[in-house]
Amino acid sequence: MQTWNLIEYAAWGLSAVFGLFMVVDWLKTDTSYSEDVLTSSREGEIEAMTEEHHS
Repeated sequence: MQTWNLIEYAAWGLSAVFGLFMVVDWLKTDTSYSEDVLTSSREGEIEAMTEEHHS
Protein backbone atom coordinates (compact mmCIF):
# COMPACT_ATOMS: atom_id res chain seq x y z
CA MET A 1 0.00 0.00 0.00
CA GLN A 2 2.91 2.34 0.70
CA THR A 3 4.03 2.12 -2.95
CA TRP A 4 0.63 3.25 -4.22
CA ASN A 5 0.66 6.23 -1.84
CA LEU A 6 4.08 7.28 -3.15
CA ILE A 7 2.87 6.93 -6.74
CA GLU A 8 -0.20 9.01 -5.90
CA TYR A 9 1.91 11.77 -4.33
CA ALA A 10 4.26 11.72 -7.33
CA ALA A 11 1.29 12.07 -9.70
CA TRP A 12 -0.08 15.02 -7.70
CA GLY A 13 3.38 16.59 -7.72
CA LEU A 14 3.72 16.17 -11.49
CA SER A 15 0.27 17.64 -12.08
CA ALA A 16 1.22 20.66 -9.94
CA VAL A 17 4.46 21.11 -11.91
CA PHE A 18 2.63 20.85 -15.25
CA GLY A 19 -0.05 23.28 -14.04
CA LEU A 20 2.58 25.77 -12.94
CA PHE A 21 4.36 25.40 -16.29
CA MET A 22 1.10 26.08 -18.14
CA VAL A 23 0.45 29.26 -16.11
CA VAL A 24 4.01 30.52 -16.66
CA ASP A 25 3.79 29.78 -20.39
CA TRP A 26 0.39 31.49 -20.59
CA LEU A 27 1.73 34.65 -18.91
CA LYS A 28 4.87 34.61 -21.08
CA THR A 29 2.82 34.24 -24.27
CA ASP A 30 0.30 36.87 -23.16
CA THR A 31 3.04 39.45 -22.58
CA SER A 32 4.96 38.57 -25.78
CA TYR A 33 2.12 38.81 -28.32
CA SER A 34 -0.74 41.22 -28.88
CA GLU A 35 -4.35 40.11 -28.58
CA ASP A 36 -4.81 40.52 -32.36
CA VAL A 37 -2.05 38.03 -33.10
CA LEU A 38 -3.34 35.54 -30.54
CA THR A 39 -6.92 35.61 -31.81
CA SER A 40 -6.14 35.55 -35.55
CA SER A 41 -6.25 32.34 -37.51
CA ARG A 42 -4.44 31.88 -40.79
CA GLU A 43 -6.34 28.64 -41.36
CA GLY A 44 -9.59 30.53 -40.91
CA GLU A 45 -8.55 33.06 -43.55
CA ILE A 46 -7.70 30.28 -46.01
CA GLU A 47 -11.00 28.54 -45.30
CA ALA A 48 -12.92 31.78 -45.85
CA MET A 49 -11.19 32.33 -49.21
CA THR A 50 -12.07 28.82 -50.43
CA GLU A 51 -15.70 29.32 -49.41
CA GLU A 52 -15.83 32.53 -51.45
CA HIS A 53 -14.56 30.69 -54.55
CA HIS A 54 -17.18 27.95 -54.25
CA SER A 55 -20.09 30.40 -54.05
